[in-house]
Amino acid sequence: MAEGKQSRPQLRSFVEVAPGSHFPIQNLPFGVFRRRGSPEPPRPAVAIGDLALDLAAVSDAGLFDGPLLSASPCFRQETLNMFLGMGRPAWKEARATLQKILSADEPVLRDNEALKKKCLVPMSDIEMLLPITVGDYTDFFCSVHHARNCGFIFRGPQTPVNPNWFHLPIGYHGRASSVIVSGTDIIRPKGQGHPTGDSRPYFGPSKKLDFELEMAAIVGPGNELGKPIDINDAEEHIFGLMIMNDWSARDIQAWETIPLGPFLGKSFSTTVSPWIVTMDALKPFTCEAPKQEPEPLPYLAEKNHVNYDIPLEVWIKPKEQSEPSMVAKSNFKHLYWTLTQQLAHHTVNGCNLRPGDMFATGTLSGPEPESLGCLLELTWNGQKEISVGNSTRKFLEDGDEVILTACCQGEGYNVGFGTCTGKVLPALP
Repeated sequence: MAEGKQSRPQLRSFVEVAPGSHFPIQNLPFGVFRRRGSPEPPRPAVAIGDLALDLAAVSDAGLFDGPLLSASPCFRQETLNMFLGMGRPAWKEARATLQKILSADEPVLRDNEALKKKCLVPMSDIEMLLPITVGDYTDFFCSVHHARNCGFIFRGPQTPVNPNWFHLPIGYHGRASSVIVSGTDIIRPKGQGHPTGDSRPYFGPSKKLDFELEMAAIVGPGNELGKPIDINDAEEHIFGLMIMNDWSARDIQAWETIPLGPFLGKSFSTTVSPWIVTMDALKPFTCEAPKQEPEPLPYLAEKNHVNYDIPLEVWIKPKEQSEPSMVAKSNFKHLYWTLTQQLAHHTVNGCNLRPGDMFATGTLSGPEPESLGCLLELTWNGQKEISVGNSTRKFLEDGDEVILTACCQGEGYNVGFGTCTGKVLPALP
């Protein structure tokens, strides 16, 4: 059964957190930061309001006193990979400790000004980094609305969704080396496009640059090569979620995709938000996942078939405009194949996952016209224009900044992801 939004005693922090903040004490997403102008190496943190709680400093102060973390160097690393590999018991211990030391009733940090200054750093004083070393990245194609719309656009109404789509989560292996953190500029890629008439294929800057509204799941403990993860154990291997923009060059992609799938049209950049929101923080927002017909094969039939109610938005800020404009509004709950089904399917052939691996949902489109998660769908492959403030767009133009955001509304608090941003720069000469 879905848990839904539950009533519970309101947990409060001694840190002042604005009512609309994405990062109250109920959230505590994990990231990695570097202090601006400091020679210190990057270090893990959790977000609390407008501050980052330095986990290396917390660890040095001996505040992680549980059996799994008291002697662990996991928060003195430059990425979260070691912590991810320790599994859910360590994650729960860390969350319980952090909620305790940040709570309004706990003096250990609240009343120690020197320690507080050492541990709590204003967000304005730090630079956020990619929080994990991504060993492998897989992109799935798990929104039925997106699959159906793409099928209509490219194949027509006869069979918009191939029959196999309803039997397995379709995916392809992406490029881990070009996964980048929010705020990194995107250079317009070059590549080949469809020939016109008898001419040779077009080569040059992509004319159909697009965003894709996705979310990425971060793998914790992996599995040994040859040993699949059971569907009902899959949740134990997923640490949390990030917002993702899997940028797409639609003209390059359309020309190269048949017969082997996405390549240069996708591998040039994939942007993720800097904070990983844990599955424990998302638990109050579980909801029933869509009914699947036909019933999945036994290895994909799960006892706890749930999604998460996570509202998502896409904004675009053209370079000539001072404010961004919303162009799409969707929700994670529309996902047809669940995160756990994606992970179980990924390993059913014996493929081994490792801590820090990432797998993404594919474009998260909903059923309404405003809930389409990419310009390919919003403009029907450029056949129409959409309004962006005082401008119109078919695809992205140089200077456009794309801003993705996601935030769950709880009872008296939010659990949010912050933003995932990137600005399009002109192609290199």
